[in-house]
Amino acid sequence: MSLLSDLINLNLSESTEKIIAEYIWIGGSGMDMRSKARTLPGPVSDPSKLPKWNYDGSSTGQAPGEDSEVILYPQAIFNDPFRRGNNILVMCDAYTPAGDPIPTNNRHAAAKIFSNPDVVAEETWYGIEQEYTLLQKEVNWPVGWPIGGFPGPQGPYYCGTGADKAFGRDIVDAHYKACLYAGINISGINGEVMPGQWEFQVGPSVGISAGDEVWVARYILERITEIAGVVVSFDPKPIPGDWNGAGAHTNYSTKSMREDGGYEVIKKAIEKLSLKHKEHIAAYGEGNERRLTGKHETANINTFKWGVANRGASVRVGRDTEKAGKGYFEDRRPASNMDPYIVTSMIAETTIIGKP
Repeated sequence: MSLLSDLINLNLSESTEKIIAEYIWIGGSGMDMRSKARTLPGPVSDPSKLPKWNYDGSSTGQAPGEDSEVILYPQAIFNDPFRRGNNILVMCDAYTPAGDPIPTNNRHAAAKIFSNPDVVAEETWYGIEQEYTLLQKEVNWPVGWPIGGFPGPQGPYYCGTGADKAFGRDIVDAHYKACLYAGINISGINGEVMPGQWEFQVGPSVGISAGDEVWVARYILERITEIAGVVVSFDPKPIPGDWNGAGAHTNYSTKSMREDGGYEVIKKAIEKLSLKHKEHIAAYGEGNERRLTGKHETANINTFKWGVANRGASVRVGRDTEKAGKGYFEDRRPASNMDPYIVTSMIAETTIIGKP
């Protein structure tokens, strides 16, 4: 095994200028991440300089067998924490051979919104809190939980320390450092309320880059849990009953919100969100009705309410923002399995482009 490890960790730059580029895309379910690697003649830092590639869409649920070719367009480059050196991870989106975005390509529509002049002028910032649950591979049950049984009730696990409270920290720390190495703007991690559940935060990131960074952070987490023999779940309510669900709270601000008088802009934006509540809920992740019950730090899925420092609200404004009269707000509705391209662009579209 030591030889295998040595070969995996070979430094290619000592013998060749060639690099390995891992092309990443989102599969047909909207949550399954796919990737494959190719050799390039030398280092690349601009995605527009990368070649397009193709894959068999009939094997990912994205094309029929008789016309299965789907084309990958490179969109963002990250350092590869697994191969290291000059090797890269490449976030792609998918198109037909004719150049049309395939139906599951949510990045394309988001990029259109983020290129709107009004949105560009507002310099939209996002901070996304991605919650997830680590499961024992063979039994599909959270790590640290007795098989077929339950741990003690919630309370000691949130930001907890100790072998009886924090389960999977080695995976979490490995992911944190790998994301920093990759160039993802990961801003923190913490243990969550339900044991075996964790959170990482990405941001502040501007516009479309927030979606790119969250997706690549998810990819890196999938790869690390693959190595560790653990399954990562983004289900919004992995364990029924008196256990917290998993969300992807989305913190948001515009240039106008961050400037003096921004609190009034924030309140107007929240009013716009309230008028589009059903549309946003429909796009904020599957199975969210199991999570947004009005319990476990959530608002009921059928009602919209906002408040200052209220974790039972649909949208929360922080005390610091209220006091400063400017800042940001947190949309607490998105589920952990939401598509960040959809959520970030939809918030921008509703609050900036949408009419009062």
